[in-house]
Amino acid sequence: MIMRGKVSENNRPIVIKDARFVHSAYSPKDLPKPELPEIAFAGRSNVGKSSLINCLLLRKKLVKTSSTPGRTQSINFFLINNSFYFVDLPGYGYAKVSKAVQARWRPLVESYLKNRETLRAVVHIIDSRHPPTPEDIQLQDWLRIHSIPIITVLTKIDKLSRNAWQKNRVQASRAIGVNPEGVFLFSATKKIGREELLAEVVRRLAE
Repeated sequence: MIMRGKVSENNRPIVIKDARFVHSAYSPKDLPKPELPEIAFAGRSNVGKSSLINCLLLRKKLVKTSSTPGRTQSINFFLINNSFYFVDLPGYGYAKVSKAVQARWRPLVESYLKNRETLRAVVHIIDSRHPPTPEDIQLQDWLRIHSIPIITVLTKIDKLSRNAWQKNRVQASRAIGVNPEGVFLFSATKKIGREELLAEVVRRLAE
């Protein structure tokens, strides 16, 4: 039976009172029983995924960041306010990760995404400084084929001039085939876009 946690009250902005790591899955059989709503986070290695999650939760080191891309090799579950999960997926697209390791990741991630009945959306994180990669476009297409809701985020915008924000947003949107207005701009360093993205996450959790 799926349990629904209480995400927010009276549409007020959510306050992160508690956030903690609870589980790592290295194979499909390791995935915990689906009970509460989940939001998954996906992106290329070194795209700033861990920093984005920490920023949303206002925690500095809950999700560990690494100077070595491709270090995360498991699906990691974080329980938020005892009512929903943030799920950190392994980063993709890092050439130095062996093909054998990547071959283990793919069945794990695909099994989770395709079969997880408590999954509400995938936050797909793309580096705002560069056009979406073939892997980024492939992930967007795969998620749409499997009818999995997507929240697209362009991160690291603090490294761009403000004049480039909208230009890069439009270019990225065209590459992945979505409306620019549906793409969130974000900076973990400056906390730009945090409230807007968190509100969208809460909206998806409540669906």
